[in-house]
Amino acid sequence: MPKFSLSKLNNKHFLALASNGVIAVLSFVQMAIIYRKMGMDEVGTWYFFLVPLGIAESVRSGFLSTATIKFYAGTDPKRGATVLGSVWFLALAITAGFVLVDAGFLACLKFIHDKEIALSVQWFGITFISSLPFTLIFWILMAEERYDKILWLRLVNNGSMLLAVIICAVMHKMTLNALLWINFLSNMLVNVIGFAFGFSRIKTITHRTRECILELYHFGKFSLGTTFISNLLGNVDIVVLKFMLGPSAVAIYNIPIKFMQLVEIPLRSFVGTGMSGMAIAYNNNNSGRVKQILTKYSGMMAIAFIPMAVVTFFVADFATNLIGGSKYVGTEAANLFRVFMLFSVLSPIDRFNGATLDVIHKPNVNFYKVILMLVVNVSADFVGITIFKNMYGVALGSSLTVLSGMIFGYFILRKYVSYTLGDIFVTGYKEMKHFIGEWLHPQKK
Repeated sequence: MPKFSLSKLNNKHFLALASNGVIAVLSFVQMAIIYRKMGMDEVGTWYFFLVPLGIAESVRSGFLSTATIKFYAGTDPKRGATVLGSVWFLALAITAGFVLVDAGFLACLKFIHDKEIALSVQWFGITFISSLPFTLIFWILMAEERYDKILWLRLVNNGSMLLAVIICAVMHKMTLNALLWINFLSNMLVNVIGFAFGFSRIKTITHRTRECILELYHFGKFSLGTTFISNLLGNVDIVVLKFMLGPSAVAIYNIPIKFMQLVEIPLRSFVGTGMSGMAIAYNNNNSGRVKQILTKYSGMMAIAFIPMAVVTFFVADFATNLIGGSKYVGTEAANLFRVFMLFSVLSPIDRFNGATLDVIHKPNVNFYKVILMLVVNVSADFVGITIFKNMYGVALGSSLTVLSGMIFGYFILRKYVSYTLGDIFVTGYKEMKHFIGEWLHPQKK
C-alpha cells in the first residue's frame, strides 16, 4: 500500500492551492454568518461598499502585481532593491490618488443623501490604505515563491476576521459598523506581522530610481488594461443576459458559473506558481526553462480537466439541484455547466499563454488578446442569443471566446517561445503520469 508523507505537501503547488482553497472555505463560512446575523439592508450596504473598494484594488493590483513578479523574481539583491523600492513608490502614489479622490467626496459629504454612498465614502480611504502593505507583501512573497508564508498570512487575515465575526454573532453584536471595523483591524494585524518579520521590504523605497519607475509604469499600463478587460469578460455575459433574456436567465446562468469558480482555484494557483518560475528563468536568460514550465503546467492542468469534464456530463443535473433546487432542474443550467467544463480543457493553455506573454515583456500583446476575447464574447453572445432565442447563445459566445484567446495567444507566443500544442499535451501527460507514479510508489526514485 502506498505510504503517505507530509513532505509531499511541502511544495509550492500544494501550498498555493491550499491557500486559495482554504480562503474560499473561510470566506463562504463568513458570508453565511453575515447573511444570517445581519439585516438585509446592512448586508446589501456591505457588498455595495466592496464594489468601489474592489475596483480600486483591481487598479492597484493590475498595475503592479504582475510587474512586481516579472521584474523582481530571480534578480540580484541590488536590482531587487531597486525594483521593490520603485514598486513601493508607485503603490503609494496610486493609493494616495484614490484617497485624494475620496477626500474630495468627504468634503461634500453633507450633500450626499444616499446612506450607502455616504458610508462608502467615509470608510473607503482608511480601508484602502490598510490593505496596501499586506497586498504588496503578498506580491513579494509570490515572486520569491514563499507560498508557505503566503498561506499563513492569509490564514491570519481571513481567520482573524472570521473569528471576530463569530464572536460578534454569538454576542449578538454583528452590525455593519462592527463588520467595517473587523475588516480594517484584520488588515492591520497582517500589516504588523509583515513589518515585524521584514516581509514588506519597505526600506527599499530609498533605492527606487526614475528609470525603474518608468519601466514599471510602461509595463503596468498594459497589465492594468489586461486586468480590467479580464474583469469585464467575467461580467459581460450577465449584462447581455439581463437585457436580452431577463433576470431569470441571470439566475440560471449563475449556477454553472459558481461551479466554474471551483475550477478557477487550481488554475489560478498553478498560473501563480508557474508565472513566478518563468519570471525567474526569463530574468536569468533561461528560455528553455520558460518553455518547460509553460508546457508542463498548462499541459498538466489541461490533462487534469479532461476527466473532470467527463464526470460533469453525468453529475451536472445533480449539481444543479444541489445549488439551485428542483425548480432549476430541466433549465439550461446543467447543459451550460457541461459546455463550460468541456471548454475548460483549453483554459489552461490560454491562461498560461497570457502569463508567458507578460513574463517575456510582451504585456501589450496580452492586452490585445483580451480585447479580442471581449469583442468576440460580446458579438457572439448577441448573435447566439438572436439565433437560438435562449441561453445556449451564451454557451456559443463563451466557447468562441476561449478558442479565440487560445489561438491568438498560441500563434503570437510561438514567435518568442518555440513550442507546439503537441508539446503541451505530450509534456502534460508525461508529467502527470510521473506525478501520479510518485504518489503511488514513493519508495521509487
